[in-house]
Amino acid sequence: MENDVGFVKSVFKERADVIEELAARSERFRDLCDDFATANNEKQKWEQSSDPERDERVTEYQELIDSMRVDIEQDIGRAATVPFKPPRR
Repeated sequence: MENDVGFVKSVFKERADVIEELAARSERFRDLCDDFATANNEKQKWEQSSDPERDERVTEYQELIDSMRVDIEQDIGRAATVPFKPPRR
């Protein structure tokens, strides 16, 4: 998990603190980080491929990455706007 959250933090360096807090509190966000890192890795593999489907797969992964990037940016924006509160006891 840390590697994938770490990857997202490396992409959004200026928001690393918000990403860390959000990942600690949201399984859905951690899953999104995992998916984002996986899509980036797969796109890189296809970019190195000589397979005839290379360009099509690279385009598909780029579209997926772009969509997830928007989701991540929205989650970060909401988390930064609404401060985290400690749980009630």
